[in-house]
Amino acid sequence: MTLTGKVISDPDKTIHYVPLVSGVIERTWFSLGERVKKGEKLMDIRSTDLSALEADLIGAEADAAVVHREAERARSMHADGILSQRELLEAEARLKQAEALTNKLKADISVFGSSRGNGLFTVSSPINGYIIDKSVATGSTVSAEGEPAFAIADLSTVWIIANVYASNLSFVREGMEAIITTLSYPGEEFPGTITTLSQVFDPEDKALKARIVMENPGLRLKPEMSVAITLKEKYTDHKVTVPSDVIIFDNDAYYVVVREVDDQFTIRQVVPAGHSGSAAFLASGLSACEDVVATNPLLIYSELKGK
Repeated sequence: MTLTGKVISDPDKTIHYVPLVSGVIERTWFSLGERVKKGEKLMDIRSTDLSALEADLIGAEADAAVVHREAERARSMHADGILSQRELLEAEARLKQAEALTNKLKADISVFGSSRGNGLFTVSSPINGYIIDKSVATGSTVSAEGEPAFAIADLSTVWIIANVYASNLSFVREGMEAIITTLSYPGEEFPGTITTLSQVFDPEDKALKARIVMENPGLRLKPEMSVAITLKEKYTDHKVTVPSDVIIFDNDAYYVVVREVDDQFTIRQVVPAGHSGSAAFLASGLSACEDVVATNPLLIYSELKGK
């Protein structure tokens, strides 16, 4: 059985960067498909939101410096017996509050990236990988919690997503061996195993999604690459097989036209058990070696039904 599908990046090894503040892209340092290293700068964003935070941080640091001097003076006066223990504790409490506010603002700013002052910060790559999506350019604007600006993926492992339609569902299960082929590498096969079979039909493709997780040495399998997935299974039972186009669907049932030994033609109801390519498997209705009409079966069926 052959299914169609495509390659996608491993979601567990893919990061979609969504800006946390609104701003303007001053410069991008990467291109789509480019390899990036962890810590390498990807883009510079100028944001008024960040400018406001930086102004708050400057004010908080100035206040903390004043409170720090007051606390030092309080410790000295307490050592000389001029200041009470309670007044010393109050001064140290004010110092802790000022330091906590300063650290919070620094942490808030660091979330956005490496601040370069004046509302400009640099976003760096969080992992080693490849740029698989880019939606921004120099001069474009970004919005907080908007669409991802870019996506980075580690392509050492990829997922093969196969479409399993209702007619094939009874023949597909987790653990089945699969051979993946693609037009990009004619004659070459990539072995894999179905690791997961979805239990919900995709509303667009009208199919369940089977997942094959594969190592990707040499990064030969690329995201969005179309592939064919051939499943292999050993069956102990046998079923009668006929060409799919000889089966006629009528009144919610399936039929074939059979030629009897005396060259008479009869209509026979059959129960399909699935199909693969141009062949259909039958659960009942025909025996092995019976002759079915393969030329103009619908025409003969209509004539026999009209008698």
